[in-house]
Amino acid sequence: MTKYARDEFDKVPEAASRQGVHRTASAPSRVRLWPILAVGVAALAIGLVSFLILPKLGFNATATEASASVESTALAGTGSTASATQATTPPAASESSATAGPSASSSPEPTPSATQQAVVDRTQPVAVYNAAGTAGLASRIGGTVQADGWRLGQVGNWSGAPQKSSVIYYAGPQQLASAQELAALLNIPTVVSSTEFQAPLVVVLGPGYR
Repeated sequence: MTKYARDEFDKVPEAASRQGVHRTASAPSRVRLWPILAVGVAALAIGLVSFLILPKLGFNATATEASASVESTALAGTGSTASATQATTPPAASESSATAGPSASSSPEPTPSATQQAVVDRTQPVAVYNAAGTAGLASRIGGTVQADGWRLGQVGNWSGAPQKSSVIYYAGPQQLASAQELAALLNIPTVVSSTEFQAPLVVVLGPGYR
């Protein structure tokens, strides 16, 4: 018994029609994971089969042929061909054919000066002039020239510009050999080409000539 006084709340009928309802505590609902795990295992199995088994069965070769046919169809549509099938000319062959010249080198044509052989012609008249001031010098040298087989031309004193030394003048390249022959005969080292004289060969005896 309590030490408190009874009140109106303590008056509970002994036979009441009300009955209390007791609810059992339900366990928290669990997420069902087995469908997710099953899907993951199936995806893993499919990946392993496609990676390990399908290449051995020849599916990759079929895919490669299919891709090659697609590429060839695309090239045919653009009007181009594969670079591997293009025939190329070897660079060495093209360069050799481009730079190939005649098989035999042609020799240069001889020039007129090379074909004309200079010869000594003693039939050409040789004029002898005295520019040294020594009396009878031209006549004496003229006799030497004539004695060597030359045709003697005019003999006299020099009337042109004063000469410093003895000179032999010749008219043109065809008389060069004859002028050199006279120079060796008369011991006159200087020969000059000139067309100012009527005679083809002119001997001018300068000062100091003996």
